[in-house]
Amino acid sequence: MSIPPPPQQPYGAQGPAGPQGPYPPPGPYAPYPYHPYGPYGRPAPVNGVAIAALVLGILCFLPAVGLVLGLVALAQIRKKGERGRGMAIAGSVLSSVGLALWTVSLATGFASDVWDGLKGAATGEGTAYALAEGDCFDTPSGSLVGVAYDVTEVPCSGRHHGEVFAVIELPGGRFPGEDSVTETAEDKCYTLEAEYAMDPWAVPDDVEVYYLMPSGDTWRLGDREITCLFGSSEDGAALTGSLRSDESTLDADQVAFLKAMNTVDDVLYEEPLEYPDLSDNRDWAKDVEAVHAEQIEALEGHRFGADADEAVADLVADMKDAREAWAKAAKADDLDAWFAHYDTAYEYVDGPTTVTARKALGLATTVPSYEDEYDGGEEVPGGGELDV
Repeated sequence: MSIPPPPQQPYGAQGPAGPQGPYPPPGPYAPYPYHPYGPYGRPAPVNGVAIAALVLGILCFLPAVGLVLGLVALAQIRKKGERGRGMAIAGSVLSSVGLALWTVSLATGFASDVWDGLKGAATGEGTAYALAEGDCFDTPSGSLVGVAYDVTEVPCSGRHHGEVFAVIELPGGRFPGEDSVTETAEDKCYTLEAEYAMDPWAVPDDVEVYYLMPSGDTWRLGDREITCLFGSSEDGAALTGSLRSDESTLDADQVAFLKAMNTVDDVLYEEPLEYPDLSDNRDWAKDVEAVHAEQIEALEGHRFGADADEAVADLVADMKDAREAWAKAAKADDLDAWFAHYDTAYEYVDGPTTVTARKALGLATTVPSYEDEYDGGEEVPGGGELDV
């Protein structure tokens, strides 16, 4: 027996499904609320322009572009049914705020100040590793021992905590380690000291050599410099006036005299003090005799002014006597004979004729103490290090 199908209502007739029946009418608009889902219930894609607008808004980078992208994203979302409306709105709002802030900052010059500050930080301006030879500076604590970053450059004519006499450039690559950098600083700074301060008598006894070294952190920021400087050994004390005495501050007679005397001193400082050995001492005496011969010739070959010529000649006469004593020490048969000639040769060193010659040349006349400054030809670790 056949059962007839139930009667069907014509499309558009009234019924349980509502005035339009169970199916929507043809056309682009449906009577149901919008749901952001694509085919088979998958979520609709997020609008990429909305993401870009939000990122620019958060970073406050190119705020005008962020605002435009936010408005474009809203239009695309409305048309394509994509997600991301909240991000587009947030990006537009943040970009609007950023645009307003940039407008105010440009009008007041604040942006220029910020940029200058960032540029200074990147180049090291206002920091310890921005110092150059001849610069004088103060540190916040007044100390040159420890760790420092900020320094204030001040005129060398007044009071200051440190004076830079050399800057050593280190090769690039990986940070070589603190021990390696310290070894380089100790080797180079003490050598370069005499080039900046040719007259050691003009350097006060309380002045020591310090060095600013890059740390692992500043190395990553591009710091590749060891800064050699003078500072007071007394805690919290300051220097007054520049210690520079080189060819830029001295006359030709002063330079000729100091070059000769410093060359002799360099060899004298190599004295083998530990465990005196006759062979080593005779070899050293031979070197001292040779350098005396060279520098006597250099001093006699330079024409000093009338005021200093006689005084330098008296000093040269003492140096010739000392040269003979050094020659005898170089041939001594035992240590007693060697020390006898040694004492005779050393009588002229920093003696009256040296002081008189210095006075005639307008150089410092106070004999330095030299205490604990040298030890058998090796510098005593009296200098300090300042990590930057």
